[in-house]
Amino acid sequence: MSAPTIAALAASLAAGRTTSVALTEDALARIERHMQAGGAAFMQVDADGALAQARAADQARAAGLVASPLAGLPVSIKDLFDVRGQVTRAGSKALDGHAPAQADAEAVARLRAAGAVLIGRTNMSEFAFSGLGLNPHYGTPRTPFDPERVAGGSTSGGAVSVAAEMAVAALGTDTGGSIRIPSAFCGLTGFKPTARRVPLDGAVPLSTSLDSAGPLARSVACCAAMDAVLSGQTLDTRPADLAGLRLYVTRDFVCDGLDAEVAEAFEATLSRLSALGARIVPFDFPELRRLPEINAGGGLTAAEAWTWHRALLAEQGDRYDQRVAQRIRRGQQQTATDYIELLAARRDMQRRAADRLRDADAWLMPTVAVRAPRLDALERDEDFFATNGLVLRNPSVINFLDGCAASLPVAQGIGLGVCGLLGQDARVLQVAGAIEQGLS
Repeated sequence: MSAPTIAALAASLAAGRTTSVALTEDALARIERHMQAGGAAFMQVDADGALAQARAADQARAAGLVASPLAGLPVSIKDLFDVRGQVTRAGSKALDGHAPAQADAEAVARLRAAGAVLIGRTNMSEFAFSGLGLNPHYGTPRTPFDPERVAGGSTSGGAVSVAAEMAVAALGTDTGGSIRIPSAFCGLTGFKPTARRVPLDGAVPLSTSLDSAGPLARSVACCAAMDAVLSGQTLDTRPADLAGLRLYVTRDFVCDGLDAEVAEAFEATLSRLSALGARIVPFDFPELRRLPEINAGGGLTAAEAWTWHRALLAEQGDRYDQRVAQRIRRGQQQTATDYIELLAARRDMQRRAADRLRDADAWLMPTVAVRAPRLDALERDEDFFATNGLVLRNPSVINFLDGCAASLPVAQGIGLGVCGLLGQDARVLQVAGAIEQGLS
């Protein structure tokens, strides 16, 4: 039996079939069982605060006050965001001694104002700098399908919190796939909005050019409900009519070196969509093959991460995950000219994408080229870095293009990327909703 959606739970609350306190107690009990079993999804659980918020939500509902569809529902928060009264560690030991936050991050404040119950802070790749979700300090979350396989990062704990019904939805971030990768690996729907639609004030940055914040949840409608609160924008996200949609597919770069199961699931999905009346439109985008060369020096992420981390690395560098520190320090080697050329290359790629995709309703690709890797296959640095690069490859294309994308589950641990360019968030959610309905 599938877990209930935001809409279903909101309806149950409205009908009096359950209460926010009951939902929160159930979530807390699941978290306790998860932690007792050695699970690593949460960094911190605010049981007393969550129950107080749940009681307040029930009282408000009894008085006829329902702030949003999220009112009274447990939501988890990635450890990257400030929550007033709590220490923001960003999955690191280097921030252990920092003072508790004096105020909520803007995205957290919007969830709180919407009546969501903030159930706890979720684990993550240290400083969000990995697509695999490994954390040597606080443990590595695993997929719900196989405890030997990583949940994906960097929003690893957030994905597990939703997959294991410890939260109805999770607030995550996505710099190169950090919402969509764990969504794919954990059988969820994730949505990376156009950067800057959701404010990142009060969140530890990774790359100011590429960072975006968004939801991991159970359905496209759940992601749309979260996005409306987080962005403050009410988009028309009603599912489109699948028949006649122009769904673009390129076989270069994003389809290179796919795992056999990923390739099979992707082709089977395209065949089903075609049979339902969608138009699968092949196109070429060979310039994408230049991305590894463009980003060979660490890209925008290393340059911008170094700017934020350089003082902390000087003071606390020995407390970092050294795989993360190594990647951040690549930014120290970049010159101003390197950075300017990166920005120019990004603008050029964006122009090419806009030209090739001007008639597309969406661009489809496998969310991730491979299945979730086994943790024991990532022990050697060379294996970790090679796998991390492959896992990030497809979703990071969309961040580089400053686009938006959803990931839909199409097979166990395999996601379909439904992608658009700058500002096409509503259309991506409409098309994703149509595909979700067609495949159900």
